[in-house]
Amino acid sequence: MPSHRLRPMTGRDPNEQSRASSTLELLFDLTVVIGLGTAAGQLAHYLAEGHATVAVIGFLMSAFAVVWAWMNWSWFASAYDTDDWAFRLLTLVQMVGALILSLGVPAVFSSFEHGGQIDNQTMVSGYVVMRVPMIIQWLRAARSDPAHRGICLVYAQTLAAAQTGWVIVAIAPLTFWPSLLLVLALASTELLGPILLSRRHGGTPWHPHHIAERYGLLIIIALGEGLIGTMATLSVLFDASGWSVDFVVVGLAGVGLTFGIWWAYFLFPSGALLEHFRSRSRLWGNGHIPLFIAVVAVGGGLHLAAYAIDGQSHLGPVPTLLAIAIPLAAYAVLIYALFGSLTRALTRRHLWQLAASLAVALLSVVLVALGSPLSVGLVVLSFVPWVTVIAQERDARRKELSSDALALGASPHHRRV
Repeated sequence: MPSHRLRPMTGRDPNEQSRASSTLELLFDLTVVIGLGTAAGQLAHYLAEGHATVAVIGFLMSAFAVVWAWMNWSWFASAYDTDDWAFRLLTLVQMVGALILSLGVPAVFSSFEHGGQIDNQTMVSGYVVMRVPMIIQWLRAARSDPAHRGICLVYAQTLAAAQTGWVIVAIAPLTFWPSLLLVLALASTELLGPILLSRRHGGTPWHPHHIAERYGLLIIIALGEGLIGTMATLSVLFDASGWSVDFVVVGLAGVGLTFGIWWAYFLFPSGALLEHFRSRSRLWGNGHIPLFIAVVAVGGGLHLAAYAIDGQSHLGPVPTLLAIAIPLAAYAVLIYALFGSLTRALTRRHLWQLAASLAVALLSVVLVALGSPLSVGLVVLSFVPWVTVIAQERDARRKELSSDALALGASPHHRRV
């Protein structure tokens, strides 16, 4: 049994073989799913109440906070996970902070509803609890890793400065719009600061396949919200009519939609692409923020469908379906955009596939607008990610057959024949 003695943070080998997510990283992810689930639930609730602006702004702010906190820790762990007792205990403190952050999500939505000062004190408190250990971790890395000392110190200073700004937003007696503008300014600083600073000081020794796996795991966690939303809808239908046709159709549509989103995401070999195009990782990494938010929003939309079917929503069938169709369309666009940001190799064929996906989403909304039941719209909408899956699988198979034919033609036996 290995000990977890204190070890210097000299940096992990970015070419380490068989690098995989640790059990501690998986445990940390469980605290993140609570925040995402809370944000999705609040989104569905406020949409059902007819407060679309409150729902959208509150959800975007809350989901961004949760995802950004996860990204900060995950990129650091990819580069400097020593798995010693200090790293473990500091991560424990960050997990507590993530739970506090989740507790503050409902208050943010409520403050948006009343139009006063943004009530983000609890969320900011959670960020403080998370970021003090994060700053300590970066200082540990700066002390132990001279080659990356500059970037480690910059990250520590940037986190401290940004967190000071968030505390000011939380305690300053600002009205709604000034608070929101300051929030947007701080969020932009958090996003752009690391990109600009890493160009000057270089990057950290993060592992491409490990980061790709970490992002994939968060996608799976976010997809859990889709399954929860599907189950909420099925529960309403089952209580109303048991094993009806609508129950089976909606169940297949919800699970098929979630499964299609999963398949479409993992079609692209992100780990191998990050290994070859390491310098393009920032755009790919930050570009996942709206992707994660879109996937969680799909789950919230499915939960809203449960409210609508149960007669607890003020929204009609078309706005209800749009709550799923809009984030799903955004997901489709972002899948191709992220692939293009790494490879710079988007083709006209990819664009046609994307256009077909968006056309299917539009078709579902048109059908419901013309009088079709919401369940029919959900079924049609569930085919959106499958357009990419089927097209990409056909392309991959065609290339395999071409490669096999070339290999067969190049073999000595085939040349003799």
